[in-house]
Amino acid sequence: MKKLVFILSFFFSMSFVSSWSGYIYAQNQHHIDSLENVLKNHHAKKLELKLKPLSLFDSTEADCLFELSRCYIGIYPEKALNYANQSLAISEQIKYKKGIGNAYNNIGVLYSNQGNYSDALKNHNAALKIREEIEDKKGMAGSYNNIGLIYSEQGNYINALEKYIAALKINEALGNKKWVAKNYANIGNLYTAQGNYALALEYLLKALKLNEESGEVSSIINNYSNIGIIYTDQGKYTEALKFQLKSLEMAKKSGHKLSMAGAYINIGENNLFQGNYAEALINSMAALKIFEEVGSNNGIAYSCNNIGKIYIKQKKYKNASEFLKRGLLLSKEIGAMEMIRNSYQYLAILDSIQANFKQAFEHHKQFIIYRDSLVNIEYTKKTVALQMTYDFSKKQDSLNAAQEKKDAIAKTEKQKSTQQKVVLIIGLIAALGFAAWDYRQKKIISKQKKRSDELLLNILPHEVAEELKAKGSAEAQLIDEVTVLFTDFKGFTQLSEKLTPKELVAEINECFSAFDYIMEKYGVEKIKTIGDAYMAAGGLPTANTTHAEDVVNAALAIQTFMQEHNAKKIAANELYFEIRIGVHTGPVVAGIVGVKKFAYDIWGDTVNTASRMESSGEVGKVNISGTTYELVKDKFTCVHRGKVQAKGKGEIDMYFVSKI
Repeated sequence: MKKLVFILSFFFSMSFVSSWSGYIYAQNQHHIDSLENVLKNHHAKKLELKLKPLSLFDSTEADCLFELSRCYIGIYPEKALNYANQSLAISEQIKYKKGIGNAYNNIGVLYSNQGNYSDALKNHNAALKIREEIEDKKGMAGSYNNIGLIYSEQGNYINALEKYIAALKINEALGNKKWVAKNYANIGNLYTAQGNYALALEYLLKALKLNEESGEVSSIINNYSNIGIIYTDQGKYTEALKFQLKSLEMAKKSGHKLSMAGAYINIGENNLFQGNYAEALINSMAALKIFEEVGSNNGIAYSCNNIGKIYIKQKKYKNASEFLKRGLLLSKEIGAMEMIRNSYQYLAILDSIQANFKQAFEHHKQFIIYRDSLVNIEYTKKTVALQMTYDFSKKQDSLNAAQEKKDAIAKTEKQKSTQQKVVLIIGLIAALGFAAWDYRQKKIISKQKKRSDELLLNILPHEVAEELKAKGSAEAQLIDEVTVLFTDFKGFTQLSEKLTPKELVAEINECFSAFDYIMEKYGVEKIKTIGDAYMAAGGLPTANTTHAEDVVNAALAIQTFMQEHNAKKIAANELYFEIRIGVHTGPVVAGIVGVKKFAYDIWGDTVNTASRMESSGEVGKVNISGTTYELVKDKFTCVHRGKVQAKGKGEIDMYFVSKI
């Protein structure tokens, strides 16, 4: 929810206020009057000069209509759209390309405000194409920015960042500090959405500094709002409220309704997190009223979800149901996946509270489907099935031996039929026969040795296997630093009772086979499986400096595989396992145990702590210790959980980790 609050607040404000250079709020009646006077004088001049109804002279009219459209965006969207369409019609008739690009741009913004992202993208891309044709660098930067805003709202952060950077490069080249500040803010907001608060604050504070230098009121409003959201996400509610109230005060003075709505949303969230439900409801209702006035469907949907959640907290279940269902309906209309997910999540909670368990299950199932479909998937599942059975090998050996025997008989018969050959030739043939037999025996032994080596490498690491073959034994090692991974399936015992033995084995085999492939891909050594638990380690038997990064990458790959795997299971209405993953780094003792069915294993407190990381984690997440965090903090996004009580270990610093 917090990430979505941020995106909405930013999108509502930035879309209309900061996305285009020179936007003036509708409260500046003097400016609007001036534009209307220009239009009147323009028409009078046309009559005086007896010009044709449409000519290049009408580019002035197109520009005035465009400016009027900009003034009304976020205040009176219907007026804004009417002016934009008039500007587009005139620009197209007189082939005024700059006017066409500008009109498409405003229409795209208005569709964005309504949550109609498909049509918004079409218009923004049309604007970008025109602006590229006429080499309107400033306009191109604006289009890149607006397209990035839509991608950001849709959760497509990679494409959003690409567009923001393209806009930033142009604005830096043009020396346009005001727009550079907007681009900084956009990039900072993306980092907020991903939970990278340090980088987010860095970019937003740079943006705020530039905006304060230039006196950009609208952009300062957004900066205050978004910095407040970061502090809210970090639980610094008092600090957050200072920025949010500043944002609301400035938005009220400027008269920009959507900026006001965004501020109310953020203040309401702050109230909600602190348990002040009455104030949260007042602020959320204020936001909803504004969204309804300006016809912002995504704002209405989001506010309905928020209000439904507040009513659940207040135990007003009838009211909660009404708003959540309205939010779900609107979210589906505009295709807002995150809000659909949130609607289903709160409806499931509401049903459970009211003991409507059947409906709760259906809503929870939909929540899981939408939740998993939102994951930015970069790892594609690849299952490698390599089966080499002993029976097949034995059959091949038998066929080879039969052929060899047949060849030997044929050779003997040939020898008998050549009585005239001298003893020397017979001796030579015998020698050749012996050499062939010797070669075949060596070949058979070589094949058996290769098969034996392959089986040994399936059990032991390569270095340990070589030592065992050379010396007949392998010494135990004390390795100063390795990273150990544990996984475990939640509720495995209960779930296994609902599956047949065949289904249970097939499910575990599919998951563990995929895990094996992942370990191989990242150079991590599989240690063993214990029932439904899977254990692996990086940095052994040969030490390396990348073991922590390798193991965390492998853990994230397992996380992604399980998300995809479970999504398919849910879609097929089948049972599925939920996984916990834990990682810790430290010293271990490694070596071979046993005489028969020997195995490579590791021991030490590091192993026990890694196991506690798994059991102290949460379903679907990768939980790492503070020790591992220090080795990977520059490579991944890590969220500090604080000191968490671990059984038998006391309090340990723990982090949830994800890709940067």
